[in-house]
Amino acid sequence: MLMTLILANIGLIPFSSPVYGLINKFLVPLAVPLFLFDSDLKRVIRDAGSLLLAFLVGAVSTVIGTIAAFALIPLKALGLEQGWKVACALAARHIGGAINFVAVADTLNIDGGIVSAAIAADNVVVAIYFAFLFYLATSGESGKNITDDRGKLTTETNMSEPSLSEEISIPNEENKTITTSSIAYSIATASCLVTLGGVLTNAICPSLSSLVISSLLTVASATIFPSWFQSLRTSGTAIGILFLQLFFAASGAAGSLLLVLRQAPSLIAFSAVQLVIHFLVLVGLGRGLLKMDPNELYLASNANVGGPTTAAAMAQAKEWPRLVLPALLVGVLGYATATAVSLSLGPLLIRLATR
Repeated sequence: MLMTLILANIGLIPFSSPVYGLINKFLVPLAVPLFLFDSDLKRVIRDAGSLLLAFLVGAVSTVIGTIAAFALIPLKALGLEQGWKVACALAARHIGGAINFVAVADTLNIDGGIVSAAIAADNVVVAIYFAFLFYLATSGESGKNITDDRGKLTTETNMSEPSLSEEISIPNEENKTITTSSIAYSIATASCLVTLGGVLTNAICPSLSSLVISSLLTVASATIFPSWFQSLRTSGTAIGILFLQLFFAASGAAGSLLLVLRQAPSLIAFSAVQLVIHFLVLVGLGRGLLKMDPNELYLASNANVGGPTTAAAMAQAKEWPRLVLPALLVGVLGYATATAVSLSLGPLLIRLATR
């Protein structure tokens, strides 16, 4: 995104092109279901354990953080119509991940230049926040109570014990290689879901973006037919990442560098306040009220803000092997729910913007 932003502003590529419109019209709607192929809700509820509750607390904390941050910093520099939309998009980013930011930005038709500025500003804040979470989290899992498959409470005393690693059952990723057939099936499946989502949207609520219905259809389908969607997960995610990067590149090319630099301070301030309140509410509810493990709260926050990949990487880096799979699962749950949750904040944020 930064490269296309610079190239457009020095005149090497155009600010507008039919290609950018094609990406937004066809590839972004396909990217959303491609990222949701692993969103089997039954598996999330079954295998996520206590991390699921921590993640839900984190999602509520993001909603509270978004409302409070927008009340303090209403993003008036972006304009009355754009400010609340960006707040919704950043809420989606901090509940699910970048794909939810893209889905909300596309649904609400956020200006490409503002998208570039928001992503750039948020990336700075998120990088600092991740470093903060890593600093707080302690390595190893000694002394934790867990429940085994028979429902008996056991205690972990040494994370090098063989039984600890045996508690995780992660699908064998290496057997799910990307082939031309899996690519074709992934695109065909996503295309069917997007088409059906568009038909249902036009029939039920034509003013609503079809991305919302397409997302719900994908989650429902992945829950009902988990084997089929699990077999396409690797290729679907890879193609989804490609389409997502193309969206960011197109957004960067449509942006003004001066506009990004002018808007960055208020966006950085908003994102920072949003995450500070998210963290304070998360710790207050999770530790003060629910007495949850602080490491699980930090990991859940990582899954909220960064998505499944960064959360699983944190669990691996901090030597929490029993939490790697739950981190992936709750991160996918964020992908499945963040778009709808953040869009529901729109009416309240509009009232705050016009008060």
